[in-house]
Amino acid sequence: MPPSPGGAIVAEDLVKVYNGKVHAVDGVGFAVSPGEVFGFLGPNGAGKTTTVSMLSAGLRPTSGRALIDGLEVSKHALEVKRRIGVIFQESTADGDLTGRENLEVAAGTYGISRAEGNRRTEALLDQMQLADAADRFAKTYSGGMRRRLELAVGLVHRPKILFLDEPTLGLDPQGRAGFWTFIQKLRDETGLTVFVTTHYLDEADSMCDRIAIIDHGKIVATGSPNELKDRLGGDVVTLKTAEGAADMSAVLKLLNGVVSLQKQDGSYRVKCASGETLVPLAVEACARAGAGVTGVIVKRPSLDEVFLEYTGREFREEEGPSATDRAVMMQRVRGALGGRR
Repeated sequence: MPPSPGGAIVAEDLVKVYNGKVHAVDGVGFAVSPGEVFGFLGPNGAGKTTTVSMLSAGLRPTSGRALIDGLEVSKHALEVKRRIGVIFQESTADGDLTGRENLEVAAGTYGISRAEGNRRTEALLDQMQLADAADRFAKTYSGGMRRRLELAVGLVHRPKILFLDEPTLGLDPQGRAGFWTFIQKLRDETGLTVFVTTHYLDEADSMCDRIAIIDHGKIVATGSPNELKDRLGGDVVTLKTAEGAADMSAVLKLLNGVVSLQKQDGSYRVKCASGETLVPLAVEACARAGAGVTGVIVKRPSLDEVFLEYTGREFREEEGPSATDRAVMMQRVRGALGGRR
């Protein structure tokens, strides 16, 4: 079947309801162009894992539809699984097999002949800089090496689209940088489309062409990292007042140049035209009202600020998966493994 003109990945009004009442995903829609790196961000439990699972044929949507390379996922699940690669949060490499054996087994599950599987295995081991460790058990690999092995396993059948679900979680900065170097090289050489969820906003900012933010099962913002930051406009000033001080929200909102204000955990997050101009005015206004300012931070818009603006919550790198996420992940792993046979 020919690819859909709408994109390599298309979500059309996707809905997933659990137990007849919990809307984990509620009307999600977007399109990812061929060759694009598309980031998918959201708070813990926002619907990221469920959305990825519906796109990658791990879960059937309650309503709406997902298309991968022009194929409707719910109608062509097995063919979709042959066209995509998926790298899960959890390590999926078999530690009791060598790196080479992990790749050979993966090739066999996709019906690739032994000779062709061996050729692809050797090429991927070399490409991922694992040739020297190819005959060691995977359980002896470092975190970065295991991630590269899992990436190789996800690429052995030469997918057109790669789903990366928190691919660098737990890696050190060097390991993260190395992983993304491989992804960028693959994209440049093959035109691979990449759909990634990540807890590291610096990765999303530097690697993604576009980003969608999901919250409470709905897409709340979409655009390039720069577009999303530019929408905030001006500076963001965070002021902290002395413990026990009266609420300064009304006082601060009246100051010249204030665009919006949020109070969170005893601090005031103020969007304004110029932080340099606002700070002395805010300090003086709070002092006159009997609330001394004990801390001031001025920031240009960042993805952290974008995330806070659209979700009302700070981005937490240390957040782990929710119970729903874990259940979905396990169902997705079982489905993916079954779909290869």
